[in-house]
Amino acid sequence: MLRQKPSLFSLLAIILGMVGAARADIIYLKNGRQIQATNTVRKDGKVTFETAAGTMALSEALVDRIVKDDSGIPSQASANSGAAELSMAPPTSTGGGAPPALSSIVRNGAIDQDILAQIDARASGGSADAVARAADAEAAASQLELGRNNLGAAVEHAERALNFAPSQPALLINAAYLRLRRNEYGPALDLLERARRSDPDSAQISKLAGWADYGLNRLPDAVAEWQRSQELHPDPEVLKALEKAKRDLDVENSFREGRSAHFDLHYYGGAAPALARDVLRVLESDFDEISGAVNYTPSQPISVTLYTNEIFRDITHAPSWVGALNDGRIRVPVQGLDSVTPDLARILKHELTHSFITEKTYGRCPTWLQEGAAQWMEGKRTDPATAAGLLALYDRHLDPSLTILEPLWVNLQAGFAAVAYQWSLAVVETIEATSPGDLERILARMDEGASNENAVRSTLHLSYAELNTATADYIRKIR
Repeated sequence: MLRQKPSLFSLLAIILGMVGAARADIIYLKNGRQIQATNTVRKDGKVTFETAAGTMALSEALVDRIVKDDSGIPSQASANSGAAELSMAPPTSTGGGAPPALSSIVRNGAIDQDILAQIDARASGGSADAVARAADAEAAASQLELGRNNLGAAVEHAERALNFAPSQPALLINAAYLRLRRNEYGPALDLLERARRSDPDSAQISKLAGWADYGLNRLPDAVAEWQRSQELHPDPEVLKALEKAKRDLDVENSFREGRSAHFDLHYYGGAAPALARDVLRVLESDFDEISGAVNYTPSQPISVTLYTNEIFRDITHAPSWVGALNDGRIRVPVQGLDSVTPDLARILKHELTHSFITEKTYGRCPTWLQEGAAQWMEGKRTDPATAAGLLALYDRHLDPSLTILEPLWVNLQAGFAAVAYQWSLAVVETIEATSPGDLERILARMDEGASNENAVRSTLHLSYAELNTATADYIRKIR
């Protein structure tokens, strides 16, 4: 997601620290993470350790075990919480789901679970035809649920299809795609490797494997997979992803990296190590607060990359009004600081909120709600002067439609972008002030597959237009 460049913000410093690779201790965390360090000490409920960024500490409750490692090989980078922003289309061959299979299980536009259960039960007898029919029926059900954006049910049906035909490449590819949509990159790779044993020259497998590698921050592997996919079958989606990964790789080859319990941090090598400690501390503190506010914890560590201003523009191709960006990685252009200022802390919290919401809703949250919630979490509130300006627009029927504000804002002009941010914040303020807790409930409805306006309507009992009216009524009290 984008963040508008605030006029009061100074440009920020290049950040973060690198974990030493040679003869490191390896700290294994209970969430599956690994941190390489030296001089590791357990004391008073904390684990302290040294990195190139200085001395850092973790709660001992987060640590599973600590072992010595003499290999000097850095541990594998972990997942990036929003690489689903690549937005690749579903596989063209999904295995099953042909019209006969679909028509046999659908009644009145919905899956007839009783009929599907009967088909599955007949397959338990072992007849090859019955097993094949069950696999096709479950695959068809998976595709139907995917078309409705109900990823949870789509995954369940895809897994059932694999139970009947565990080696069928098309079913493995489909299940892998669904896992990628849910940011489950490791499980997706496992499925793709199984598919590759039967179909080693599949462009689709390489396409999706590149997505998984990108999500796991394995940029060289992602580039290799996408190059192979392009050689096998040129695809504009793959070409776009490949160019993005190459830009990232070219820059990050000169970057250093550091880790904490929930974050991968990348920075240009000249940054001050003291700043890295502050950034990790602030991010970890924000992590728990945002997790409580949205009732969700990301399943994978979150990647944060900080650039010089010039490199940020080259990598992101963001419009000039953008001051930070979250496209699956939190990207912030930085120059000049040696500690976390209040402005930098707000930027980090804003972008971190996007990571939580994107993963919780599988990327379905509309931009107006993303940006309004992120501003709310960073502590921004509508002031009287802004309220007066927004009310003037509303009274002239020029307030922005929430439908218009649903898609990404990268193509907005700077003037309208400012209004979009202000109105989105006012809407979220209205929700929080009049119905505390409903923001989280709206996100939960989106997580369950509801459309954007239906999620709002079922929670607030308001249409988009009625929510705009409620927002105007609320901000009249501020003016």
